[in-house]
Amino acid sequence: MSDPKQKPCIICVAITGSLPTKANNPAVPITVAEQVESTQEAFEAGASIVHAHVRNGDGTPSSDPEKFARLKDGLDKHCPGMIVQFSTGGRSGAGQTRGGMLPLRPDMASLSVGSNNFPTRVYENPPDLVDWLASEMKAYDVKPEIEAFDLSHIFQAAKMHADGRIKDTPYVQFVMGVKNAMPVDREVFDFYIRTVRRLFGPDAPWCAAGIGAQQLTLNEWAVASGGHARTGLEDNVRLDRDTLAPSNAALVRRVAEICDKNERPVATWAEARQILGLKEVAA
Repeated sequence: MSDPKQKPCIICVAITGSLPTKANNPAVPITVAEQVESTQEAFEAGASIVHAHVRNGDGTPSSDPEKFARLKDGLDKHCPGMIVQFSTGGRSGAGQTRGGMLPLRPDMASLSVGSNNFPTRVYENPPDLVDWLASEMKAYDVKPEIEAFDLSHIFQAAKMHADGRIKDTPYVQFVMGVKNAMPVDREVFDFYIRTVRRLFGPDAPWCAAGIGAQQLTLNEWAVASGGHARTGLEDNVRLDRDTLAPSNAALVRRVAEICDKNERPVATWAEARQILGLKEVAA
C-alpha cells in the first residue's frame, strides 16, 4: 500500500443538494447560473469533482434532465476538466426519473445501492431500481460513486462489481452523520477503510462525507487516512457554530488547508481523473 502522504487528495464539492435553502444560508446556489458561478470558485480553490443536484425555480428539488443539461454545459465551459458528478438521489424524484439525466453522459453519478433511514423518512433504493440505475450508468459510460450509508452497501457494491453490474473498481464514499443512519464513529470509519481495501484492493480509492457539524471531522479523518474528501453547502452550511460559510469555495479551502497540514497535495483535475480511471479531456 502506498504512503498516504504521497497521494494527491481529491476534493469533491457538493454545491447544492436537495435540502439547504437561502434561508439556511444565502450562499446556497439554487439557479443554474448560481451553481456554475459557485462551482467555478470552488474549482479554482481546489475542488476537482462537483457533485450536482438541480432545483426548480421555487427552490424545490428537481430531476429535470433539461436543467442538468444546462448545468453541465455551463460547468464544461467555465470549469474545463473538472469531473461532473450528477446525483441520482431519491429526494429529487421517484423511480426511473432519478436517472433521467444519465444519457447526458456526466463523468460520474452517485449510486446508492441499498436503503436506510433518513431523519424523517426511509431512503428507498429497491434492488430493481438500483440495478436499472447501474445498467444506465454502464450503458452511458458513467462511473458510479457508491454512497455507503451502511456497511452492507460496501458489500453490495462488491457483489455488483463481481457479477459485472458495476464495470470498474467501485469508488466508495462513506456517508456518516445522517440522523437515524450511520453516526460518526472512528472505529466504524477505520473498519470501512479496511473493508474497502479487503474487497477492492489495498490502493482502491475511497472518499468520506460528514453531515452538518461533522463535516470537518470527516474531512480531517479522510485526509489523514489517505482517502479523499467531500465538502460543500449540501452537507453543511456553516464554518462553525456561529459562522455561516460564505461560499462553497470557503469550505474547499478549508479542506485544502487540512491537506497542507497532512503534507498531502490537493489533486488537480487531471490527477483526479487518473486516480479514478476516467477519460482524459482537453482543458
